[in-house]
Amino acid sequence: MTQTTDAAAVQHPPKPTRGRVHRAWFVAAVTFVTIIGAAAFRSVPGLLIDPLHDEFDWSHGTIGAAVSVNLALYGLTAPFAAALMDRFGIRRVVAVALTVIAVGSWLTVWMTAAWQLMLCWGLLVGLGSGSMALAFAATVTNRWFTERRGLVSGILTAASASGQLIFLPLLSWIIDRYDWRPAAVTVALAALAVVPFVWLLLHDHPADVGQKPYGATEFVPKPPPVPGAARRAVTVLLSAVRTGPFWLLAGTFAICGASTNGLIQTHFIPAAHDAHMPIRAAASLLAVIGVFDVVGTIASGWFTDRFEPRRLLAVYYALRGVSLMFLPLLLGPTVHPPMIFFIVFYGLDWVATVPPTLALCREQYGEDSAIVFGWVLASHQIGAAAVAFLGGVARDTFGTYDVMWYASGALCAAAALMALVIRRRAGGAVAVA
Repeated sequence: MTQTTDAAAVQHPPKPTRGRVHRAWFVAAVTFVTIIGAAAFRSVPGLLIDPLHDEFDWSHGTIGAAVSVNLALYGLTAPFAAALMDRFGIRRVVAVALTVIAVGSWLTVWMTAAWQLMLCWGLLVGLGSGSMALAFAATVTNRWFTERRGLVSGILTAASASGQLIFLPLLSWIIDRYDWRPAAVTVALAALAVVPFVWLLLHDHPADVGQKPYGATEFVPKPPPVPGAARRAVTVLLSAVRTGPFWLLAGTFAICGASTNGLIQTHFIPAAHDAHMPIRAAASLLAVIGVFDVVGTIASGWFTDRFEPRRLLAVYYALRGVSLMFLPLLLGPTVHPPMIFFIVFYGLDWVATVPPTLALCREQYGEDSAIVFGWVLASHQIGAAAVAFLGGVARDTFGTYDVMWYASGALCAAAALMALVIRRRAGGAVAVA
């Protein structure tokens, strides 16, 4: 009798007070702030390449290899993190991830060899950041919202750009005025500062506070913990790889990562420095990309709720490819109007691809969409890791990054065509035409 009463209480919680802002928006706000606080580590790689090269005489390829390990683990950890959130809850996984990021960043202060950079910044920060990847935003969106998912995913995706906007000028100033080590400590402190907010304010599920997901017509009970997180992540992958849409989404997102995190975020500052632009000016331009990334990503989420996501992806990739083709002509010692136009244009398109890609994952894979998106994100980071390394090798070999800009532009054109190949079946599933 007691079990029946308890079950009834769970299935029929007290109705929320009318007129109040839905708790889902508070959870989204905490998630936004969390991602901003964790975004400090995303701002550092491009700033560290020249200081580490000058101090330790490490090649650009060696430093790029460490960044590539970080980027690859950022992606490969994401699907397992999504499964761990289903097993242990969002709050615990994110709090541990932030702590690992802080430890890895802090330890770099004492490194003297390249393998230590691989260990601290590549392995530890890569694993921690992977658990804070976009799969975190996807999990929050899927659990707390049934309406406005495109808009919310756009806002949460933009949080990383907002963090870049905050931290890039600060970290570049610290490195320019003092050294790269205080910048690494700043990253560690920023990650630790967010942990209390996560632990105290981030609820795992609407049922925890007796509410329905935003826009839902019925109360959704909190599902029981899902054991075997690693097994589930692999099982979902094995199922997804049998479908054509997975390979198309993974391929386009790999090109997305190659042309953003791997290329611009890692190599734009040293490339601009090669053109005799001051590092702080280049870092400020990259931060401005973050400003317009916020606008572009939120707008993309709004568009995704209203327009066909496949066509949106095709447009985004085509425009990005064109802009990259012009970049070698724009780099110079000063910031001029055409460069500002590129920064604004590229910023609007930076991660505008995320909301439509997430929408297509949700359309095809339903309840497993967060984990599938985690694997698609893994391909994004593998593409980023490859270009982070190859960009450094190209710089060492040719003395310039020009070949990387042109190659990435061509890849974006291919991604636009791949996005158009995805079709929706009459039953609502996605199929390859």
